[in-house]
Amino acid sequence: MVWISTKSFEQSTGRLRRIYERIRGPNGQIDNILMAHSLRPQSLEGHMALYKSVLHSAGNQLQPWFLETVGVQVSLINGCRYCVDHHRAGLRRHIDDDARVTLIVDAIKKPTQLAAGEIFDAREIALLVYAAKLTEYPAEISEATILDLRRVGVSDGEILEINQVVAYFAYANRTVLGLGVTTEGETLGHSPNSTDDSEDWNHR
Repeated sequence: MVWISTKSFEQSTGRLRRIYERIRGPNGQIDNILMAHSLRPQSLEGHMALYKSVLHSAGNQLQPWFLETVGVQVSLINGCRYCVDHHRAGLRRHIDDDARVTLIVDAIKKPTQLAAGEIFDAREIALLVYAAKLTEYPAEISEATILDLRRVGVSDGEILEINQVVAYFAYANRTVLGLGVTTEGETLGHSPNSTDDSEDWNHR
């Protein structure tokens, strides 16, 4: 599950137990990526605060399925199978259509299909191109990149949302890959609801 020592819910006490009680999913599951923080509860709190605000806040303007798509895209580029599997399952929760999910994931794997505009509209394509470039070549992002996004009708707030999703997954992917986190024993795709309540971390 994880290459370093972790504490299960049953082994947890104090601050860690209080956090675990907030994030437990069905059947008491604590996702392995979150359990990986158990020796330092403060970093688990930081992870959850960022995760909730970036992907599962009602204040976001972009659709939840698209934010999940960007998460899958970044995780594919970074070679993080754990996050690909979890967030593909999250995407499936938002789009109740297996064939459509397959088309979306295939499109973000193939730049030629992405550019063809068969799955995504022009704004979505521009944001996916930005997300891929920011993941692979962050130093090549310039103000001109932002101007190009504005020209196709992307607002600055939407740019910020995608910027933060990419940044979050860079963090999450490296947490997973650097600690050997696997999906062993997990049910995939549980997440907090997209609400205004920043304290709502329960995985459903």
